[in-house]
Amino acid sequence: MNLSGKVLAITGSDGALGQAAAATLSGYGATLALLEHGHTPTTAQPAGARHYGGIDLTQEDAARSVMERVVKEAGRLDGLINIAGGFKWGKLAGGTLDIWDSMYRINLRTAVVSCQAALPFLLQSGGGRIVNVGAMGAVKAAAGMGAYAASKAGVARLTEALADELKDRGITVNAILPSTLDTPKNRADMPQADFTRWVAPAEAAEVIAFLVSDAARAVTGALIPVAGRV
Repeated sequence: MNLSGKVLAITGSDGALGQAAAATLSGYGATLALLEHGHTPTTAQPAGARHYGGIDLTQEDAARSVMERVVKEAGRLDGLINIAGGFKWGKLAGGTLDIWDSMYRINLRTAVVSCQAALPFLLQSGGGRIVNVGAMGAVKAAAGMGAYAASKAGVARLTEALADELKDRGITVNAILPSTLDTPKNRADMPQADFTRWVAPAEAAEVIAFLVSDAARAVTGALIPVAGRV
């Protein structure tokens, strides 16, 4: 895949999947804008990437402002990859509603706000791409997964609705649905698991790269399982 000349914004760029996506997309020639809540990156950035730290993507003004900066500095915006998100486990009995509000804001609101802020610039590019990150766990929720699954189910419905809204305007909108990503945190949380069955972030990043490429121009509204052998 050749992504040379493409300017892509990645939210949540400092997480395991964000780092893998940045490395993969940069390797295919894309120019990257890396958007992150933290002020400074914790790892080395791909050559030529621009880092935008301290961004609260739940806030419309902040998202709009950073997208304007990206376009001013890079000249255009061709794609948005919404990776920003998080996970919290908690049963309803004995729990609080805070976890539900938190999961909505981190996983769904960030995607909605980022899409809305990027949309005018994606329309200008004449063939924009949006890739959201949902979750296989949203298809059927287990105990303690309700808040997380509900927020990621919202990402799936956002993807479908926005794809239909934009299907005649040259923009595709798709989502990947990872199972368990093979990250240091997941290994620490589940030390007895068979890590070989999980999905390497670099493998998920390759699917993202396809979806933002010209090869995927006919694919929109898709929710693509990236499940490994889970």
